[in-house]
Amino acid sequence: MNPINQTIQLANDVRMPVLGFGTWHLKDGEIAYQAVLHALKCGFRHIDTAIVYQNEASVGRAIRDSGVPRDELFITGKQPPHIKHEKGVVRMFERSLKNLGIEYFDLYIINAPRPFGETEGDYFEENVTAYKTLEQLYRDERVCAIGVSNFTERDLDNILSNCDIVPHVNQIGYFAGKTDDALVTYCNDKNIALQAYSPLGNGYLLPNPVVQQIAAENDMTPAQVCLAYVVQKGLAPITKASSIEHITSNAQVNQELTSQQLSMLDALDEDPRVFD
Repeated sequence: MNPINQTIQLANDVRMPVLGFGTWHLKDGEIAYQAVLHALKCGFRHIDTAIVYQNEASVGRAIRDSGVPRDELFITGKQPPHIKHEKGVVRMFERSLKNLGIEYFDLYIINAPRPFGETEGDYFEENVTAYKTLEQLYRDERVCAIGVSNFTERDLDNILSNCDIVPHVNQIGYFAGKTDDALVTYCNDKNIALQAYSPLGNGYLLPNPVVQQIAAENDMTPAQVCLAYVVQKGLAPITKASSIEHITSNAQVNQELTSQQLSMLDALDEDPRVFD
């Protein structure tokens, strides 16, 4: 079955679509609007957003114009990682709802354990404050599920030790060549569902000879191979594209990889992304 039609049951019994459409780096205006509108026409029902992407108004307009009923959609929002005090968390949450023109989130997550660009400091106390605020939003039924993104085992231990609700989701960078098996095992043991952003390795996996070979063997695109790999590893990929062709293709992952092909992708051991 095409993963676009599949769901994962979170720990609180909420059903989350397996395949999500990401909006990071989609320029506000017609580019973001048309991309989201076409994704919804292709069958995507999970839209992944964040206020720091600076395109929520266009995303919200596409959602409204799509004609897809709100109760058929799963919309994820993200708390900016540099704002970790209660009033700030609530302010960002409400601003995103207003930008998108919706009344609730299906999932709301802390975007990262530390402010973007910072590599030191654990921010344990600040993350507990932010997460406890999400817990209250959850209890107030303003969001259906809560979670985190880019949290390591230590970051998650801190939340589990000091908060009441085990995160329903942890969104992590995951793709062939960067799988972080220890973190996956940890989250599986705690019943924390895993979403995978950058399932294509920011595009740098697509020309990989192994990916190209498997794509040719299966009559798939390289992107479809990468998405199928993540799904078969048990994670929910968030894929992003701006071209109509790529969005349409990413919505049609209709074929499974063989165990041998999965092993070939497992053997990739380099993060292919290019960092500044």
